[in-house]
Amino acid sequence: MQSELDGGRAHITHRSEIVNRGRRPRRRVARPSATAVGLGAAVTVALGLVASAVVVRPRRVVVEGRSMEPTLAPGDRLVVVRARGLHAQDVVAVRDPSDPKRVLVKRISAVLEDEIVLRGDNPGASTDSRSFGPVPASAVLGKVIRCYAPSWRAGPVR
Repeated sequence: MQSELDGGRAHITHRSEIVNRGRRPRRRVARPSATAVGLGAAVTVALGLVASAVVVRPRRVVVEGRSMEPTLAPGDRLVVVRARGLHAQDVVAVRDPSDPKRVLVKRISAVLEDEIVLRGDNPGASTDSRSFGPVPASAVLGKVIRCYAPSWRAGPVR
């Protein structure tokens, strides 16, 4: 410690104050622990999954019948997500025009203004737009993106 005269008044300062005079004192930044970082990442991922589930609204559909063979077989379990832009050749799940409780899985063959024309990949076994005509685009529940079971048939649907 040493004494300094300041306008006639003496006061005692520490050596560190003399050395650091003119500089800002360093602020110590608190760093989050690894646990806090991991928890924050987990919360972010969980919120992202919830938000995507609300926006995408995935559904599960089970194939019954042979109308989409060889692309889809009876018993295939599919993931269907809401899609904004539908295009020809997309495989979609749609409400059956003759029985709204039933869901059909078909391929889009044409997109008209507010309607779509549906076809099955197996024409001999398919009830599609050839029998009930074009369906309103609002009847589409979503696009089939993946077959998840049985495991040996799992993968993207094209």
